[in-house]
Amino acid sequence: MVVRTSSSPSTPASAPEVAPARALERLREASPLTQCITNAVATNFTANALLALGAAPAMCDIPDEAGMFAGIAGGVLVNLGTPTSEQRDAAREAVAVGTPWVLDPVAVGALPVRTALAHELLEARPAIIRGNASEILAMAGAGAGGRGVDATDASEDALDAARSLATRTGGTVAVSGETDLIVDAERTARVRGGSALLTKVTGGGCALGAAMAAFAAIAEPFDAALAASAVWAVASERAASGSRGPGSFAVAFLDELAAIQPADLEGRAELA
Repeated sequence: MVVRTSSSPSTPASAPEVAPARALERLREASPLTQCITNAVATNFTANALLALGAAPAMCDIPDEAGMFAGIAGGVLVNLGTPTSEQRDAAREAVAVGTPWVLDPVAVGALPVRTALAHELLEARPAIIRGNASEILAMAGAGAGGRGVDATDASEDALDAARSLATRTGGTVAVSGETDLIVDAERTARVRGGSALLTKVTGGGCALGAAMAAFAAIAEPFDAALAASAVWAVASERAASGSRGPGSFAVAFLDELAAIQPADLEGRAELA
């Protein structure tokens, strides 16, 4: 078993940029083991999305195993959607190992347990923080959170907050919305498009955080978040084009994740 001892966000800042197309190629070549400590209502969809994408999901989320497993995983997701006491302890174990990890601070702001945990975990310097605009504003101390898991702010409203968090952690912040923002201390990118039907399927955003964790196993954090966002935009658009509603969309989305090719991602990201 390989156990990493560094708690800094994944690959060095000097690592070369990896375009989304190349990142997808690398992910499918490596099939990275991706540990998910995640939302109970999204576990199945998240695992299936990772499998369709080409990664290898593992829902290892209990104390005394989570830290051990993080040592062999390529990337780790910590999603605070249903933070039971066991999951909270498992998250603390996993992030201490040093494997690149993603924090998805679901519904932070108004709810005290997850908000306190999110700020505690922030000190372990996630490689990527992924959330909607209201969650990112709350994490940065610039807002009170949204309406449960729903954002009440636009992604552009969270740009300064995202940059502040990225500077604090040394990692990347991904703000999901009609236009996704990907921000680190020096760069900003936008991914436009996607389908609103993703918001009608439980686990659409949670699975995106898991995809970022999978990409973080083979690319530096900014490129990982960018690649995952581009994949989600393309796959959701294609799934929506032939769907009658949320049910058929969910199935079609998994199919499109499996069918998407690197060339399909060309031109989907805009660097500011």
